[in-house]
Amino acid sequence: MSAPLLEARQLSVEIGGKTVVDRMNLSLAPGERLAILGRNGAGKSTLLSTLAGLRQPQAGAVLLDGEDCALLPPRQAALRRAWLGQFQADPFGSTVMETALTGRHPHLGRWDWESKRDAELARSALQAVGLQDMETRQIHTLSGGERQRLAIATLLTQAAALYLLDEPLAHLDLNHQMAVLQLFAGAARDCGAGIIMVLHDPALAHRFCDRALLVHGDGRCIMGTVDDILTAKTLSELYGYGLRQIDDGGHRCFIPE
Repeated sequence: MSAPLLEARQLSVEIGGKTVVDRMNLSLAPGERLAILGRNGAGKSTLLSTLAGLRQPQAGAVLLDGEDCALLPPRQAALRRAWLGQFQADPFGSTVMETALTGRHPHLGRWDWESKRDAELARSALQAVGLQDMETRQIHTLSGGERQRLAIATLLTQAAALYLLDEPLAHLDLNHQMAVLQLFAGAARDCGAGIIMVLHDPALAHRFCDRALLVHGDGRCIMGTVDDILTAKTLSELYGYGLRQIDDGGHRCFIPE
């Protein structure tokens, strides 16, 4: 059995003195997809950034490939995990291609230039998200959805074994939402990538993930297979609103009561 890509051991996370995750244990294997769901402000993004090693936990440890994330130099961490935040900050102008190529920076030496192979990887990633004809476009001219797809292409160019995605479907229309989810499902299936993503649609989490983690915001975190965890009962409690479950053709969706 493969060693976990990521482990959280007795992890506790606080926001403003309030414990939102209390002594949680988590293990993610290669090829596994985990969805994180919860109300606004429950601590999903804070938990994800802690798992990425970008924020210190209140207690416990996060391990990447068995090594304590807190002890890894930033470059070594970037070679192992790719991080997608909620917001893309672009203080300086650059082209779509130049931005995608930043995903290769962890793989380059201090004075190295991107190689032909690096450019090929970036072009392949841009094609995967439908931006292959925009290489020379300035990023400030992109729509919100195009900028989000570019951020995803940059992560694919990074080619890490673990992807931590905070609301990867933000700004995307339905067609591109499905394309992005299928893209990462393929990365898990074909390349053994581990995927953890914050999602808001339980139906998509059920369809595209193996397990789900429900963050209640009061320290409680409930985790299990999507079939066991994503039910009308558990989700109604999570969101504080009654939901009805509908099963059709192996897919599961939820509608408000």
